[in-house]
Amino acid sequence: MNFPKKLLAILALLPGLALANEGGIALDKAPDRSNNMAALQHGAKLFVNYCLNCHNASSMRYNRLRDLGLTEEQIKANLLFTGDKVGEMMTTTMNPKDAKAWFGVVPPDLSVISRAKASGAGSGGDYLYTYLRTFYKDDTRPTGWNNLVVNNVAMPHVLWELQGVQKVKMKEVADPHEEGKKIHQFDGFEMVTPGKLKKLEYDTAVADLVGYMEWMAEPAAQTRKKLGVAVVLFMALFAILAWRLNASFWKEVK
Repeated sequence: MNFPKKLLAILALLPGLALANEGGIALDKAPDRSNNMAALQHGAKLFVNYCLNCHNASSMRYNRLRDLGLTEEQIKANLLFTGDKVGEMMTTTMNPKDAKAWFGVVPPDLSVISRAKASGAGSGGDYLYTYLRTFYKDDTRPTGWNNLVVNNVAMPHVLWELQGVQKVKMKEVADPHEEGKKIHQFDGFEMVTPGKLKKLEYDTAVADLVGYMEWMAEPAAQTRKKLGVAVVLFMALFAILAWRLNASFWKEVK
């Protein structure tokens, strides 16, 4: 096989390789929350209550949440629980050494996690939306939890009270790579203990949380997009004016 053919073959396999590296399951499409201020505010509340216990968001200040329509008084009353000032970074009080001892790894900073997890399998939002909905009970793991997206995940299921406790169902299917061999394949979830939220309510809450993390990764994204449209329209108008001016100039020369 010559080099161009090898290159095309590798490029064709990249989406599948990305998917396999993220656990081998298809990612669900995350609902768009970019223009829903109420959903983003709810997502910020979930983030502070459930994520900041272990993770940092050291590139985000609390007062930046004013861009979501919150006042400083609302931020102080609903999102500040550790005595932090509204102008400080969103950081956890957990000691990194303790985190390493408990989980085997220091929890990553979540400031730009939605951008870091983007791949050929889907956007970072798709990854997070699927990840947070596919935890299941696994007594063989140190935390008692596992995940379909990240096999042998170190993180416990911090949202289990909302979602409930579920376990995976497996079925035997023929191995496509070896004749006569059977393998186990994921066949859905079975709820063991219901959570505080119904399935649709939990999916909505996760969508809000993921929407906030996408916003946090680039708070100025909507402004950038609007400015980009304005610049393109201006350049188009300028190009038309330049074209007509050029035609008028050369008409007089001729």
